[in-house]
Amino acid sequence: MTVVASYLYRHGHRVREVALGEHVDCPADRLQFIWIGLCDPCADEIALLKELYGLHPLAVEDALRDGQLPKVDVHGEQLFVIARTATLEGGTIDYGQTAIFVGHSHIITVRQGSDRSHQPLRDQLEAAPILLGQGVDYVLHAVLDFVVDGYLPIVQSIEDEVLAMEGRILDAFLERHEVARIFTLRRELIRFQRILVPMEEMARKLARSQLPCIDPEARAYFSDVFDHVRRVETMVDGLREVLSSVFEFSSLMEQQRTGDITRQLAAWAAILAVPTAIAGIYGMNFDVMPELRWKYGYFMVLSVIAVTCGVLYRRFRRVRWL
Repeated sequence: MTVVASYLYRHGHRVREVALGEHVDCPADRLQFIWIGLCDPCADEIALLKELYGLHPLAVEDALRDGQLPKVDVHGEQLFVIARTATLEGGTIDYGQTAIFVGHSHIITVRQGSDRSHQPLRDQLEAAPILLGQGVDYVLHAVLDFVVDGYLPIVQSIEDEVLAMEGRILDAFLERHEVARIFTLRRELIRFQRILVPMEEMARKLARSQLPCIDPEARAYFSDVFDHVRRVETMVDGLREVLSSVFEFSSLMEQQRTGDITRQLAAWAAILAVPTAIAGIYGMNFDVMPELRWKYGYFMVLSVIAVTCGVLYRRFRRVRWL
C-alpha cells in the first residue's frame, strides 16, 4: 500500500482519516488542511490526486520521475518542492527523492527511494500541535528540516572514518584498499555537493521570496533550514580538503620513509665498499706485492678495514643516515 497516511487536521489536531479519492471542503483560514503521505506511488494514484487537488501536470511528471534535483516551482496558487534524501549504506551514499505538493488547504508528500519514514515526524508534530495548527507552510518546513537533519549523520560518519585513517598514517603506510577508499569518499562527497547546492538554493528561495502558501512569519523557519544546509555543505568542503591532505600526507610520509631506507642502504654500501676494495686489490694475484710477505701484513689490513669502517659508521650515525 503506497498511502502511508492521509488525515484531516483542524487547529493542529487530527480530526479523521481521509480516503485517497475523497473530496473535503476546507475553509480558506488555513486552520484546516489535509496531509497525505505517499511512498513509491503508482501513476493512477497520482493521477487521482491530480484531478482532486488540481496538481500541475509538469509537477506530477517530476514527482513520478526519480533523480530530480532539488527545486521549488510555483504553479498558480500552489507550490511544488523537490528535496533529496540521503543515507549512508555500505560505505556509499544512497539518494532518494521527496516531492511535496503544497496548496492552501493540502500538503502531499511523495517519497521515492527512501526508507526513512515521515511517521516519526508526523507523531512529533501531532504531539505538539502549536506549529501544526499554523498551516501547511509549517508542515513543509518540518518535512524539509527532517530531510536535512538526515544529512548530518552521513557527514559525521565519513568524518570519523577519515580521522581514523589520518591517525593510521603516522604508524604505517596506507594499504591499497585505503587509498581506493580515499578516492571513493572523495567521489561520494562530490556527488553529495551536487545535491547540497540546489538544496541550498531551494531553501534560500523559500526563506527570502514571496511565494504562495508561505506565510511571511514562516520564512524564519525556512532560514533555519537554509542554515542547516549551509552547515552541512561547509563540513563537506572541509572533509574534501582533509581527504586531499590525508592522501598528500601519506605520499609525503611514504617518500620520507623511502628516502630513509635509501640513505641507510647507501651508508651500508659505502661501509662495505672499504673491505671490498681492499680485498679486490689484494686479490689481483700480482707477484710483486711486498705486503704479502710481511709478517704482520694480514693483521694490518684487517685493522685498516676495521678502523675505516668504524670511522664511516660514526660519521653516518652523526648525520643520522644510520
